[in-house]
Amino acid sequence: MITYFTTLLFAGGATRLALNWKLKQRWGIVLGVPQALAVVLVILAGLPELLKPFHFPVPLSVTIGLLLPDLFFRRASI
Repeated sequence: MITYFTTLLFAGGATRLALNWKLKQRWGIVLGVPQALAVVLVILAGLPELLKPFHFPVPLSVTIGLLLPDLFFRRASI
């Protein structure tokens, strides 16, 4: 049985995949977030509402799905 968290994780990953594919196809660019910023965004999404410094409207699972390639892979800047 797939949980709501897993479904949102896959939805975030699919959104990132589709966005990267269209950007590369149309303009030849690849979307990337530095690993340090990706970690900060995941931590911010995972904080309880009382501890968040400002309202972060994206759920943790979607944030992880969107930033998963940036957390695992390091891209070389040329």
